Amino acid sequence: MTDALKRLSEEGVAIWLDDLSRKRITSGNLAELIDQQHVVGVTTNPSIFQKAISSGDGYEQQLTDLAARKVTVEEALRMITTADVRDAADILRPVYDTSGGQDGRVSIEVDPRLAHNTAATIAEAKQLAWLVDRPNTLIKIPATRAGLPAITEVIGLGISVNVTLIFSLARYREVMDAFIAGLEKARERGLDLSKIHSVASFFVSRVDTEIDKRIDALGTDEAKAARGKAGLANARLAYEAYEEVFATPRWAALDKAQANKQRPLWASTGVKDKAYKDTLYVDDLVAPNTVNTMPEATLEATDDHGQITGNTISGTYEQSRAEIAAVEALGISYDEVVQLLEDEGVEKFEAAWTDLLKSTEAELARLAPSEG
Repeated sequence: MTDALKRLSEEGVAIWLDDLSRKRITSGNLAELIDQQHVVGVTTNPSIFQKAISSGDGYEQQLTDLAARKVTVEEALRMITTADVRDAADILRPVYDTSGGQDGRVSIEVDPRLAHNTAATIAEAKQLAWLVDRPNTLIKIPATRAGLPAITEVIGLGISVNVTLIFSLARYREVMDAFIAGLEKARERGLDLSKIHSVASFFVSRVDTEIDKRIDALGTDEAKAARGKAGLANARLAYEAYEEVFATPRWAALDKAQANKQRPLWASTGVKDKAYKDTLYVDDLVAPNTVNTMPEATLEATDDHGQITGNTISGTYEQSRAEIAAVEALGISYDEVVQLLEDEGVEKFEAAWTDLLKSTEAELARLAPSEG
C-alpha cells in the first residue's frame, strides 16, 4: 500500500465513494472504508441503485413489507433508496460532525425523468430532503437548463445540493451563479448560510471517451497525439473558473456571512480506456478544496499504486487551453461534445431508473400476498 489516499486527503481532496448498496451498509464494508481508506462521503445515482437493488441482496424483507402494503412502485423505490441513504448518512455522521458539515455527506438524486422540469425538480428535492431527514444529505440536481433555477430555489430553501452531470465550462459557470443566487435568497430569508453546502459534479472520463472516439475516426498521427488529454484539460479549466468565481466581490459578501464555497467534485473518474493508467483522473486532478468520487476499483487502485505528488492543477491552465484548442483544430466541436454528453447523461440515468422501476414492480408482484 502506498498510503496515497492519506496523501490525497492531506492535499485537500475529499475522497468519496461512488457506490452504495444495502449489503455494503449491513456488512460493515462502508464503515471499514471510512475507517481504513479515508472515505469521507458517498455518492449515488440511478445506475448505482439499479445495480444494487437488482442484485436483490438485502432488499427482500423490505420489498415483502412494501408488497403487503400494496404501495405504488414509485413509492416503493423511494422507500428503499432513502432507507439506504439514511443508513449511510448515519454511518458517516461522525465525519460530518468532525468536518463541520463539509464532508460525511451522502447524495441522492431527484427522479431523472424530471431533469427538464424545474417545478417538479424543486418539489422532488424538498420531498427527498424530508424523506431522508438527515442533515448530512445532498440532493442531486442535474445541471440541465431547467435544473439551474431549481438549484437556486432549493439552495435558497436551505437544502444542500450536489449539482450533477456538468460537462461544459460555460454550464459550470452558470451552476456557480445559480448556487450563489440561491445563497443570496437564503440570506434574504434569514437562513444560516454556514449550514448550506454544495458540490458541483464535473464529469471527466466521459469527455475523453467521446472525444477519443472522434479522434480515432480521423485516424491521423496528428489526431492521435490529442488522445486522452481533453478530459483533464476540461476539469483543470473548471478549477480555474472556480478560483475566479469565488474570488469576486459578490462572493466576498456571502463569505462574510459564513457561506461555504461550492466545491468542485470530480465525477466519472473510473478510467474507461485500458491504454491509460487506472489512477489518471485521481493523480492528475489534485487541488485544495475539491472532492473526488471514485468507484471502488479506482479507490483500490489509488490505494495500491496511486502517485500523489502535490497539486497537479495549479499552473496548467495555459496548457489545458491549448489542449482543448488542439481538439477543436481537428474539427471536433467542444460545444457539440459537451451538449451531447449532457443529453446522454440524462438519458442513461432515465433508462436506469426505468429499468429499476420495472424490476421493482416485478418483485412487488412476485411477493404480493395472495388474496383471501
